[in-house]
Amino acid sequence: MVDRLANSEANTRRISIVENCFGAAGQPLTIPGRVLIGEGVLTKLCRKKPKARQFFLFNDILVYGNIVIQKKKYNKQHIIPLENVTIDSIKDEGDLRNGWLIKTPTKSFAVYAATATEKSEWMNHINKCVTDLLSKSGKTPSNEHAAVWVPDSEATVCMRCQKAKFTPVNRRHHCRKCGFVVCGPCSEKRFLLPNQSSKPVRICDFCYDLLSAGDMATCQPARSDSYSQSLKSPLNDMSDDDDDDDSSD
Repeated sequence: MVDRLANSEANTRRISIVENCFGAAGQPLTIPGRVLIGEGVLTKLCRKKPKARQFFLFNDILVYGNIVIQKKKYNKQHIIPLENVTIDSIKDEGDLRNGWLIKTPTKSFAVYAATATEKSEWMNHINKCVTDLLSKSGKTPSNEHAAVWVPDSEATVCMRCQKAKFTPVNRRHHCRKCGFVVCGPCSEKRFLLPNQSSKPVRICDFCYDLLSAGDMATCQPARSDSYSQSLKSPLNDMSDDDDDDDSSD
């Protein structure tokens, strides 16, 4: 069905509408063979709080952005090549339900659907698109992905030293390798993670020592699917890192 829709007028018109919704700041989305599979609003777990984002699934990319005017205008467009995507279901926990992880080498994050049926449909369609792309290209699934950031609200003290309390003066930082929330003294070092940035990025001392010793795998956090506190705890908005998808430091 995807092949049949690829060059149809209806598909071209739908993609053009999506392009127009992002305005001049968005990247062109119309290319030969690209098909818009579906769209919808998902709750994306950002570092400070869950936020509604508009997602568009194409047969080769996943696009999302901030909602300015529902179904009419979006900004901060993000484009994720599906060949690099792996997804993992997240168990329901507290108020966070119907979620899954979207993992890529450059960025990983959790999203939540309104219903279990919607979650199932999104995951099935994404997996089908990824499988078809890998089958056509002959590539293997990506086995490396960026860490999912622990939400700010899960850490009242540094997750490495377990001593430094976060305040408006002692701000939160995120290690780009393990995703932990850490204090400044525990994350003064920088390390080049080519999949995430062309420049050295902030990492915690623990990950720096492991990376320097060549132990890449051990840096990954032991848990990545426990997010319930992000909906329950008071948040400290005084954070060194931007609270959103544009965060780069």
